[in-house]
Amino acid sequence: MQFFRSINNVEAMTFDLDDTLYNNEPIIRRAEQALQAHIAEHHHQAAKLTSLDWLQLKRAAIAKDARLASDMGQLRRVVLSAALSGTPANQLSIVPTEDTALRAAVDSCFNCFYDARSDFALASNVHHTLDKLSQHLPLVGITNGNVNAQKVGLDRYFTAILHASVERPMKPAQNMFDEAASLIKVTPSHILHVGDNIIKDVFGAINAGYQSAWFACNRPMQLKLEPVSVLPHVQLDSLEELIQFV
Repeated sequence: MQFFRSINNVEAMTFDLDDTLYNNEPIIRRAEQALQAHIAEHHHQAAKLTSLDWLQLKRAAIAKDARLASDMGQLRRVVLSAALSGTPANQLSIVPTEDTALRAAVDSCFNCFYDARSDFALASNVHHTLDKLSQHLPLVGITNGNVNAQKVGLDRYFTAILHASVERPMKPAQNMFDEAASLIKVTPSHILHVGDNIIKDVFGAINAGYQSAWFACNRPMQLKLEPVSVLPHVQLDSLEELIQFV
């Protein structure tokens, strides 16, 4: 554990989820593979789309409504609707389809991805740490992703888990930090936010008046390799070190 700033008494903690509590990249990769296998079996025309085609649909959706960049689930549904209906990027619509068959197909594809995206087990040390912390402090999840916390077994430790959406701009925007502090009625300067991303988590938390703990479970913890614009209050060597703050 390395301190860069003095820390106030910690009365609550907020947590990023992806790449802080589990390595998200291989999980997403497996989920994408499961989705593509489903599409190859059930939607032969969409299966012919290249990676560039999918990227262009994604960019077109965000160009139509920039808020979709904060809502991974809704963005995926819009892109799937265009792909399954054979709609080119320059004609993409963000209005939900009224075609019941298409809607059912989109739901099936989305559920395939979402189920696979949340199909993993947390390490025992993560369960142990969150269990210990939750016995002493209110905990809130603040994530730009859309993992199913109940399926993974995270929800039992948290007062709430806030997901970025079209109504909640993704970190480093201040919105979810403000919402979490209001929800648990704790002054931001006495909340410690734990996250792996130097910009989204460290900068976002400090900009919102929080204290910040930097921890990444998926890569070497070397600040010289990160896009540092502001230092965290503390850099952790392990997640379990958080127990020292209660």
